Amino acid sequence: MQLIDYVIILLYLAATLIIGIVAEKKASQGLESYFLGNRNLPWWMLGVSGMAANTDLAGTMVISALIYAVGPKGLFIEIRGGVVLIMAFLMAFMGKWNRRAQVMTMAEWMQFRFGTGKQGNFARIISAVATLLFSIGAMSYFSVAGGKFLGQFLGMDDRLASVILILLTLIYTVASGFYGGVITDLFQGFLIFVAVIYVSTVAFFTVNLPDSFTVAIPGAAEPKTWNLTDWASIFPSLTLDLPGDYAIFNLFGGVIFFYLVKTIIEGCSGSGGYMLQRYLAAKSDRDAGLLSLFWIILLSFRWPLVTAFAVLGIHYGLTEGTITDPERILATVITQYIPVGMKGLLIASFLAAAMSTFNAVINASAAYWVKDIYQAFLKPNAGEQELVFQGRLASVFVVVIGLVLSFNIQNVNDIWGWLTTGLGVGLAVPLLLRWYWWRFNGCGFAVGTLAGMIAAIASQAIILPFFRHSQYQELILFLVPSLFALAGCIIATLLTPPTDSLVMENFYNITRPFGFWGEVRQSVKPNLQAKIKAENQRDIIAAFLTVPWQLVLFMMGIVLIIKQWQSLKILALVFLLLSIGLYFTWYRHLSKEITVTKDRDLG
Repeated sequence: MQLIDYVIILLYLAATLIIGIVAEKKASQGLESYFLGNRNLPWWMLGVSGMAANTDLAGTMVISALIYAVGPKGLFIEIRGGVVLIMAFLMAFMGKWNRRAQVMTMAEWMQFRFGTGKQGNFARIISAVATLLFSIGAMSYFSVAGGKFLGQFLGMDDRLASVILILLTLIYTVASGFYGGVITDLFQGFLIFVAVIYVSTVAFFTVNLPDSFTVAIPGAAEPKTWNLTDWASIFPSLTLDLPGDYAIFNLFGGVIFFYLVKTIIEGCSGSGGYMLQRYLAAKSDRDAGLLSLFWIILLSFRWPLVTAFAVLGIHYGLTEGTITDPERILATVITQYIPVGMKGLLIASFLAAAMSTFNAVINASAAYWVKDIYQAFLKPNAGEQELVFQGRLASVFVVVIGLVLSFNIQNVNDIWGWLTTGLGVGLAVPLLLRWYWWRFNGCGFAVGTLAGMIAAIASQAIILPFFRHSQYQELILFLVPSLFALAGCIIATLLTPPTDSLVMENFYNITRPFGFWGEVRQSVKPNLQAKIKAENQRDIIAAFLTVPWQLVLFMMGIVLIIKQWQSLKILALVFLLLSIGLYFTWYRHLSKEITVTKDRDLG
């Protein structure tokens, strides 16, 4: 890099810190402001913020490596998390269900669902601890990728680079809270779009893929040779023949099936963490739907970007030599194909992507310490300023622990697979049952969550070493935590008393979910039952349309960059038909809310 590149990067970092300092006064007004922006931010700002937070540097590196290695089929692998397919469910119904509770965190929501007695408290504390642990793991994952990227450009050790990047993010996160984070995301989102447009244009006009080429696979002694027709196919096959670390995907049909089941479980269970935080900050059900739509559309631009990096990586292999570590494709492409000046701007845009994700994870996880542990159980009478201080302290704690754990991680894809498939599914099963089964109680949630967490950790430490890089690795990561979580949920629920009927009726009247609600549903007046049933039916149909709609939208960006025009025509037609269906089943009904007064004192 040249001096102008470093100047651009420093200007970006300075602007980010200034925004954090300016927003500090508003963020310090109280907990609602620090963690939810006083629930007064417009839907489009929340949508941009969600896109910026999801477009993380780590995920971009992993997805680029997968597209490089297996072509458009890499999209189906990333159903496990990188496609963010849970957005389809948040758009269809789950976003508004979460918003209706008017709570600050998912853990606080547990008392809305299970009451304020022992069971509700048990569920709340376990939910808070589980979310904090997941957030620490996510910080480790993101910091490894950020270090790999930044270290290559600054000529320093990857770990030192990750420390610098995260500490810079921590400064403005601690100062500005959620409000400042959203404002910063607007600035960072603009830089991300600069990267998308520029890199996609360079790739489109630079690369015409030959009929055959070779790509490197992590952990493989020899590169993999593809013919263009097979590599560019948009239809997933039942099996693949991949060497090295990617051999875990060779039972491709089975892997994709389990990823899809996992995503359906997580989508129907309601997302936690920083994604949920944006829905809790939404003004209305309509805003929750619109921010989801905008979020997905903006996020679709990530896929031409990662594909552009992948095809430029292939082009580099054809002209200069195969890239030995696919997770370094981004840094290699920027070094080789991007001119002075623009190189600094692109590096700043990817630092923006990384810092936006760090900010979202840090702020959301700190809320669980403050609201669900410190205020709820340690110091209920704490003042607003003291609670904001605790939020800042918790932010530092999450970052430090995450950084320490990251020093033992070498492969970004490995930790991503465990977080999304192992620990993610183990936590998602109890989160799923809470919405749809009236008999499910706080003890069932707490025990199921603990069982899923322990099984996920045990699978990683004890079972997986015997199946490392085998085609059964992903299956084990999926089945063991989910089955243990399900068993824990059912056994503990049936052995303990059900939730108080008044609490369940209050929850049902406010949230209005579909599922197995038995007599609870019958307590609602007949005319209201009819309205709820009609809404539920529309939501279910919308979910069936939104999932393929999102996948097709993302795939169109991929095939555009690799110039597969016939595939693009087919996808565009399918996308148009699905969009028409969504207009009539979902968009037209966004303003039709059923208003019910919520009794917050039930317990």
